Amino acid sequence: MRVVIQDNYEKMCKWAADYIAAKINAHKEDRPFVLGLPTGSSPIGVYKELARKNAAGEITFKNVVTFNMDEYLGLPREHDQSYWYFMHDNFFDHIDIPAENVNILNGMAEDPVAECARYEAKIASYGGIDLFLGGIGVDGHLAFNEPFTSLGSRTGVRDLTSDTIIVNSRFFGYDTSKVPTQALSVGVGTVTDAKEVLILISGHNKARALAASVEGGVSQKWTCSALQLHPAAIIACDEAACGELTVDTYKYFLDIEKKERL
Repeated sequence: MRVVIQDNYEKMCKWAADYIAAKINAHKEDRPFVLGLPTGSSPIGVYKELARKNAAGEITFKNVVTFNMDEYLGLPREHDQSYWYFMHDNFFDHIDIPAENVNILNGMAEDPVAECARYEAKIASYGGIDLFLGGIGVDGHLAFNEPFTSLGSRTGVRDLTSDTIIVNSRFFGYDTSKVPTQALSVGVGTVTDAKEVLILISGHNKARALAASVEGGVSQKWTCSALQLHPAAIIACDEAACGELTVDTYKYFLDIEKKERL
């Protein structure tokens, strides 16, 4: 596992955007570059920087296919809290990606189980995901894979915990009754099947989750800990998120990254 520590959120997002852009620009295969994407507050800075690079002609998304991590069950795409709306408002409407290359789970599907199976099959049809960008919750959940979700799980219907509903209520006027109680989500195994995984972790409130991801044992209690088993996992974090790491761990990753830059 690689852990890249940046001074603040802005520098973390700039580093991640530079990394993603370099991977897309280096992609020379005939097939599209397949990019997994998250929602939430963590990736917004990355999306802004990637959109800036696109506008400046530094990168194009014309040969990129995206698969989003999740979508609320029961929210139409026009709802301003749907992840379809979020992604278009924060990213897709600002870049040159073809509309047909965007893949987001359908939260209004008549058969949610069949929708999840279709999604997994479509990912497989592209040969899998090249790079999955993600964030984690304060309890370490990856996508909507709450604590104690199988680390081998695939895309499916997920029940949201009370903690997640409370945290997400800030987007629904702090009214928990308006927050959907279920979502469609890629599985932990879907994420870790990607050739590379890049996870963003920022802020003091994510410090325990970062420590669990890096220093704790692999456990269903912290689904983020599955990253330890991935051969090409990267965590990009800011200083504020490092508060629970041991000093030796913190120094180790700073030292390794310093050598990478030499």
